[in-house]
Amino acid sequence: MAAIQRLGMSTDSSDRFLHSRRGFRFATCALIFLFAFGVRVLSWQDTRFEVGKVQTGVTAAYEHMGQLLRQGGALSFFRPSSPLADLNYLGHPPGYSILIAFVHSIFGDSGAGMQFVQITCDALAAVTIFLIVLELLPVSAALVAGLLAAFSPQFAWNSVLLLPDSVAVFPILLAVYFVLRGVRKPGLVPFVIAGALIGLSCWLRANAMLLTFFVAAAPLILLRRKRGPKYALAVIVGTILIVLPLTIRNAIVVHRFIPLSLGAGQTLLEGIAEYDVQRRFGIPETDMGIMRQEAEDSGRPDYYGTLFNPDGVERERARLARGFSVIRSHPLWFAGVMIRRASSMLRFERARLISTEPPVSHSLDDINGLPAIYTRTPSELLAGGAVLSPQANASAAGGQMLELNGDSSRYGAQFGSEPVTIRKNMDYVWVLPIKTERGRMKISIVDSSGKIYAASIVETREDKSAQDQPINQIQLAFVGAANGGVRILFSNEAPALPNPVVKIGPANLYELGPARFLWPRYPRLLVHGIQKLFLTAVMLPLAMVGLFLLISQGRWRPVVIFLIVPMYYLCVQSFVHTEYRYVLAVDYFLFGLVAVTIASLGHLVGGKLGFLHSRTRDNNR
Repeated sequence: MAAIQRLGMSTDSSDRFLHSRRGFRFATCALIFLFAFGVRVLSWQDTRFEVGKVQTGVTAAYEHMGQLLRQGGALSFFRPSSPLADLNYLGHPPGYSILIAFVHSIFGDSGAGMQFVQITCDALAAVTIFLIVLELLPVSAALVAGLLAAFSPQFAWNSVLLLPDSVAVFPILLAVYFVLRGVRKPGLVPFVIAGALIGLSCWLRANAMLLTFFVAAAPLILLRRKRGPKYALAVIVGTILIVLPLTIRNAIVVHRFIPLSLGAGQTLLEGIAEYDVQRRFGIPETDMGIMRQEAEDSGRPDYYGTLFNPDGVERERARLARGFSVIRSHPLWFAGVMIRRASSMLRFERARLISTEPPVSHSLDDINGLPAIYTRTPSELLAGGAVLSPQANASAAGGQMLELNGDSSRYGAQFGSEPVTIRKNMDYVWVLPIKTERGRMKISIVDSSGKIYAASIVETREDKSAQDQPINQIQLAFVGAANGGVRILFSNEAPALPNPVVKIGPANLYELGPARFLWPRYPRLLVHGIQKLFLTAVMLPLAMVGLFLLISQGRWRPVVIFLIVPMYYLCVQSFVHTEYRYVLAVDYFLFGLVAVTIASLGHLVGGKLGFLHSRTRDNNR
């Protein structure tokens, strides 16, 4: 305040200045939150009939554990006699199931309640990256970073999946923000809170287990004084305080030292197998393959079907030992694997964009009692359709199901039905019984121009033989964009085994009624257009330029803050099997670097335009 007064500002003026700045910050945070929340709601509308088909086994396990917690109460989690003491429930940390139990107790058992909690957390994450960048850089860069996170199709898609990956990122971002606050105004409390937030993320997802050591490096690097080690220790202690109760619980209930959860050995082996193209090490690359091999090698049929019970701890230790043996024997090869896996984390997921068309607003349960406007038996479907690949073939022997044998291409079209006339702005759902006996196929609803209205991917279950594969009722819901014809298109979808085989039952098309929520069509066009820019070829070069600009200007504080979390995932997560959803936090900080480049370009262009304007004005005098 004294500094402001020395500049000639009164106390009242300085108060107004501070209030206006806080008001601007609050208004900007609210704007980013609304944009982010709106984009995610649009994604939820587009995908609400599909997200339940993603990682169904994993989501079912989380849901079941949440149900047990609600039935037995919180104390049941700490009782050795509880069903929750089963080692199979230690495949993931319990935080997400606890959150599910809490949300369901308030909003009921519908998955929509959990999705909207995740959507809210993800929208707040976009606000948090804005606040992080605002602590380091001008408001223009912070605004760009927040808006990039708000519109990101990668974040929007993952926020509606019934998985913990998206919600686990929010505490990590808050931890970085508190570290920044602690660096700006040193004190123990912000650093302890930062460590505790990392521990909270670990309760949701174990991937951040060692992140606390990387975050603890920030005060060591940025403060460079005697206080640095003390604050670094505060971060670590904060994490331990949150994680330790779970470790103690595991020791009491299962009588083993398990810091968070089991699964490191499994993901280590699958990560090795993923890059072992020549299959030199004989390691399966799937959960079912590992279980089958362990059952055969140990002469224990009861090992097949579960990863951790019985003898889950011993099996995990054996997996880790096997993985480390491969690493010791082939260190250079594994180093190359880590480099390739780390580089894959810098690529943006080709996530589903917000549709330009309105979503289906009717419940798919509405088909009960409705007559189908189009129905075809397998024989009629084959007679009216066409095989689209010379190497594919289709037959309807027996008339019960149409058997489609695809070619060896990765994405080639295999079979298309006859066109069916639909009406504009009406809700439809196409229902198909599908049995996938080999490989993977994509089923799409397309019009004569090739526009895709809806799509679903079907593949075999690894734990079932071809004859025992289940028959799944595939529902493809869509809104008619125009009066005209649409048809069912079957195509290969990068099958693990060539020449996929599917069997198709009777096809029925239902008209559900007039579509609603047509008014967001224009906002959808805008959001869709923006999201088309979220490609690796666009974002990664901008991020690299932003990093170069910060280094060249000697702005080491933002460099350190923007790189701490990505470096953790690049160095540690690259050690084991990785999916894009495991490393969502990396993209938030890449967006911070992208914002540096865009804001710098904006300032450069603005300066040039200002110079030209002033020069023109001087010439006119």
